[in-house]
Amino acid sequence: MPSLADTATSIAVGFAVLAAGLALAASLVLLVLVARRSRAGGDARRSAGPAAARQDLAGALAHAHEEGRRARRLAELASTLDVDEVFRRTLDEAAGTPGVDAALLAVRREEDEPLVASVGMSAEEASRQPVSPSSSGGARAVRITYRYAPDDLRLREAEDELISGGVALAIRDADGEALGTLAVFWRGTGDGPGEEGIAGLEELADVCAPAIRNAQRFREARQLADVDALTGLHNRRFFYETLARECARAQRYERRLALVVLDVDDFKAINDRLGHLAGDSVLAAVADRLRGAVRRADVACRVGGDEFAVILPEAGERDAEQLYRRIQFAVGSGSAGPAERIRMSAGIAELRPEDDPVSFFQRADDALYRAKEDGKGQVRRANGTAAG
Repeated sequence: MPSLADTATSIAVGFAVLAAGLALAASLVLLVLVARRSRAGGDARRSAGPAAARQDLAGALAHAHEEGRRARRLAELASTLDVDEVFRRTLDEAAGTPGVDAALLAVRREEDEPLVASVGMSAEEASRQPVSPSSSGGARAVRITYRYAPDDLRLREAEDELISGGVALAIRDADGEALGTLAVFWRGTGDGPGEEGIAGLEELADVCAPAIRNAQRFREARQLADVDALTGLHNRRFFYETLARECARAQRYERRLALVVLDVDDFKAINDRLGHLAGDSVLAAVADRLRGAVRRADVACRVGGDEFAVILPEAGERDAEQLYRRIQFAVGSGSAGPAERIRMSAGIAELRPEDDPVSFFQRADDALYRAKEDGKGQVRRANGTAAG
């Protein structure tokens, strides 16, 4: 079965061939039109001489060239499986339509809030627009007219900068299912895109639909590959990739970064006494409580066996200590699966300028083993001191 990447490449090649064909066909059609117009001009046309014919030909070729370039840009949408890149290319193409000042893309997600991106407007301005992933109401395109309160002095002073109109276009997959909405806007006294521009936007909505769907499926597949099947947390591979990325970011921008490495105390005894299935149940329960204790910005992972780790962007040792206390309280509150009471030990570290991802993790892991040696159920800092 072909992979998503192979499918995307095939689509891109198909669009490229189509683009070349469209450009050639457009050139031929326009040349025919020029020839007919030249014959219909009669004596007046003949008296104008070859200069007029050359001008018409140059215009026809320029138009054909632009159509070919647009077809290639549309084909590029299918050449990536990155959702953000598909959004960027779609928005750039939409915003480049004559008469358009801003563009917005809203795409549905299964269980989360819609994914919304825009160009030519602020995030706050985008949030006020009456556009949702299904705002087209089943129509191919919907024109929006804006009216503002006449007594609002602030709005009157900014009249030339206010959005005065828009067009929302439905994005549907091959089965007709609504994926989202592409919308364009114009400001002040502008009239927005003409019929040719709207036709181009409809074509863009058709082309971006399979690109968005393929990118979404690729992201979902990648997310499944990043998740530990037993606990639902991120897995070891994702942990090391994310730790390297966050270390580089923190050092480049001189930001703080903390790390907590934990494991379940006496987990081997739980396995020996209750069995491996019961042990798996304990790990799943611990992961669920750990997930509830971390911040939204934190990255919780299972790094192997009964060992877990949490990456804390924009945080220091004190934040890591507080997180450990929350985790210890959550895990120790009531039974965890078949086990009556669970305790966890932890080591914490804060990123230093001389650290790389390996040394950073090693310092936190060494602190974890000191916590174990000192009696378990406690946390130790990488600098060798006990947590407060």
